[in-house]
Amino acid sequence: MRQEIGQLEIATRGQGLVEITREVAGWIASTGIETGLVTLLCRHTSASLLVNENAAPAVQRDMLRWLDQLAPEGAHYEHDDEGPDDMPAHLKTALTGINLSIPVSNGCMMLGTWQGIYLAEHRTHPHQRRLALHVIGE
Repeated sequence: MRQEIGQLEIATRGQGLVEITREVAGWIASTGIETGLVTLLCRHTSASLLVNENAAPAVQRDMLRWLDQLAPEGAHYEHDDEGPDDMPAHLKTALTGINLSIPVSNGCMMLGTWQGIYLAEHRTHPHQRRLALHVIGE
């Protein structure tokens, strides 16, 4: 059994979804591990990770609108240290999560046909987001 640890840095353009499936797949390939489990951790409290459909762009737009309805910006939050998008970003992260675990077989993630991995940026302004990656297997 082997394990590898790595990091990815992802530039965001502000609020939205960034598909990172290829970047993660490339990192797994670089480890040489063929069978195992990859774990991803978003090292932030205002961005998150999710697996969702990557074929129809309307899915991503609907997801973002739904999150905005659940956690709208406004003056009704006590926590606003970094602006009006601060607390809504934390709530969206709590709803969507910061980690993923995905089985690896034949050197590839066992995602479904239409599944992709997304980094969700919940802040208004662009950021550099860091992800920790860990794969264990052989």
